[in-house]
Amino acid sequence: MRKLYRAGPLHLLVHAAAFAVAGYALAQILSSRFVENFVIWFVGAALLHDLVLVPLYSAADWLARRELGPPAINHVRVPALLSGLLLLVYFPLIFVKADRTYVNATGHHVEGDARNWLLLTAGFFLASGLVYLARLIRHRSLRARRPPAR
Repeated sequence: MRKLYRAGPLHLLVHAAAFAVAGYALAQILSSRFVENFVIWFVGAALLHDLVLVPLYSAADWLARRELGPPAINHVRVPALLSGLLLLVYFPLIFVKADRTYVNATGHHVEGDARNWLLLTAGFFLASGLVYLARLIRHRSLRARRPPAR
């Protein structure tokens, strides 16, 4: 089987299970009465992502790599990714777009969520900056301990 499939049986089993779950999810979507909404949102999200967002964050990454250099770029990418992921998941709460049903269901109000997101973002960048600073200090101390090359 490995010669024919070029991977182990576990690989095939995991992929078959993933396709089964995806097929079930697609069948549930297609059997509902909101198929048009799903298609509109799916196509719109794909177009928005591919035509607008990819060029924007590719340009931002290119600029950051050019300005910061390779050692520091991931110390900007990681907190930006975490902050963007939180924004993507919680944007209705951050931008106070949650309706009354959210407040009724949870008992929480959304007034402080934008502040909390900004504080988390600042914390992500601060922690990343401290890790970068520690790496710089460690690198310089290791370089100072080395004997000079002959």
